[in-house]
Amino acid sequence: MTAAANAREPRSDAARNRQALVRAAIAAVHREGPRVPLATIAADAGVGIGTFYRHFATREDLLGYLTHASFTQVLANAEAAEADGATAAEALRQFIEAAISQRNDLVLPLHGGPPPTDQGTRDIRVRVHQSITRIIDRGRADGTITRDVSARDIVAFGSLLAQPRPADPGWDETCRRLLATYLAGLGAAPAAGGGRRPPGGTGRRAEG
Repeated sequence: MTAAANAREPRSDAARNRQALVRAAIAAVHREGPRVPLATIAADAGVGIGTFYRHFATREDLLGYLTHASFTQVLANAEAAEADGATAAEALRQFIEAAISQRNDLVLPLHGGPPPTDQGTRDIRVRVHQSITRIIDRGRADGTITRDVSARDIVAFGSLLAQPRPADPGWDETCRRLLATYLAGLGAAPAAGGGRRPPGGTGRRAEG
């Protein structure tokens, strides 16, 4: 925030307004997409459009902030899972369950958000994929992953289970059962003749 903005808003009000704008923006992007009118976000946050522009000069600034914060959270989830999971399968479960629990807090390309344009955000995305790849490699060694799978596959599957939606404990439990089934399948013996893809997999990048 600029010095001029600080002069207009007491520090506590500025922090509160920014938090309200971020919460409103996440919900609005999930509801209406990244082209949602900025005036709608301001109204949902209970502030005027001038207050919005004091915190985010452009739509791109807002979306860049939301996307960067979301990838930062996903990286924290991946690194925590990598460090804490007793097995690779447990680490992947922890990683995807974190996304399920945070489904309404993340603005990501596979959740209807824009692709990252900032190099720093792209670098964080690469680190997410690197962390998941290390988990998969550990699974090859500990026997909990025997099937052909890549970090892109894991990110895409996790995104399917963690799509934004109204709070619904029953649906979250369904997603966790689907996750358990998926992880069990990764440890099943591959069918005869089922070769593995080269490391990193093939096809279009999952933007995660």
